[in-house]
Amino acid sequence: SSPPVKCSPLRPLQQTGNARLAGDSLLTFGDVPAEYQSAHQGALLLDVSDRGALDVIGPEAEHFLHRLTANQVKGLEVGSGNANLLLSSKGKVEHTFELMRTGKERFRLSTPPGCAERLRAALDTYHFTEELELLECTEEHAPLELLGPRAVELAEAAIGANMPPENYRSVTQGDFFAYRLPRAGCQGVRIDGGPTRLVELWQSLISSGAKPGGLVAWDSLRAEAGAAEWGREVDATIYPQEARLEAAFSLEKGCYIGQEVVAKIDTYGGLNKRLMLLRVDHDDPVPAGTRLLLQEGGEWRDLGVTTTWIYSFALDASVVLAYVKRKHQSPGTTFRLGDGPGTATIVPFPALPDEEPL
Repeated sequence: SSPPVKCSPLRPLQQTGNARLAGDSLLTFGDVPAEYQSAHQGALLLDVSDRGALDVIGPEAEHFLHRLTANQVKGLEVGSGNANLLLSSKGKVEHTFELMRTGKERFRLSTPPGCAERLRAALDTYHFTEELELLECTEEHAPLELLGPRAVELAEAAIGANMPPENYRSVTQGDFFAYRLPRAGCQGVRIDGGPTRLVELWQSLISSGAKPGGLVAWDSLRAEAGAAEWGREVDATIYPQEARLEAAFSLEKGCYIGQEVVAKIDTYGGLNKRLMLLRVDHDDPVPAGTRLLLQEGGEWRDLGVTTTWIYSFALDASVVLAYVKRKHQSPGTTFRLGDGPGTATIVPFPALPDEEPL
C-alpha cells in the first residue's frame, strides 16, 4: 500500500479561490499559460507543503550519512547541502531527497510526499552503535517553492534576509529557513516557515507578485528540462544515470551503498535505457506505461515506455517523458505509441521557450 501523504494545510484557502483539483492534486489556478510563463519571466509559486522531512541528529550523524548516501556529506558547512540519494546495493534508487546541514550535529532530509517514514526505516536498518537519532518530523515541515528570475528577490523580501548566491546554501531568519536550489532548469528557492507561518507566507508572496501555480505548469517545466520525479520516473527499478540524476551522486567521495555499480556505469557505460523527451503527433493524452514500438526487419520491437504526458509550451505540442533503450536514443527517432496510430519523436533536452511572452 502507498504511504500516507500529508494534506497541504493551504488546501482550504486554495479551494476558496480558483484552484482546480483532481483528488489531492492541485492542477492549476485557472491560467496554466500564465503560470508557466511566470517561471521564465517572473516567479512561479508552488505549494510543496506536503513534502516529508527527517532529521538526523547526533555527534555521529555526519559519518553515518556520509557512508550511506550517494552524495557528499562529510565536510558540508552548516547551512549547506545538496540533492542526494539512498541507493540499493545493486545501485538502484531507493530514495531521493534534499539534504541540508542545519547544525553542527544536525541534518534535515526533505523527501517527496509520503516518503519520510520509509526513509527513516531504511536508514535505521544501517543504524547500529552510532550515536544519533532519526526523527521523522513531517508535520513541522511546510515548504513553499518559488521558481523563476524573480524567485530570489521575492524570497528575500518575504523573509527579510539576503539569500546566498550558491545553490543548496541556506539562510535562517526568525521562523524562516530558506535555500536556493535548481528546479526544472529554473532558478529556485524553497522557504519553510512551518505550518504556523504557511498561510501568511503564501499570501505575502502572492501580494509581492508571485504567480501561484499547480501540477500542470510544473509538469510542463520539468518535462522540458528532463527533471525526473519520484514515483513517476524514479523508483527502485531505476539506476540514477537512467533518470538523469547525476547531480545527486558523487563519483569522488569513495564508498557508499551502490557506489561500485554507479562507478562502473560511469566508466564503462552499459545503461539499458535513458530518460528522453518525445514530441507527440496528436493532442490526446498518452497514459503512463504506453509502450514505444519501432519496426525493424519487418518486426515491431518494444523499445521504451512512457512515464509522463503533458503539453509543452516551448514546443507548442504534446510531449512525453519516456525511457528509451540504448541505440535508439538519437533525436529524430520516431516510435509508434502502443497500438498506434499515434507516434512520438525524440527531441533534445532542454526544450526552451521563445523570448516572446506567451
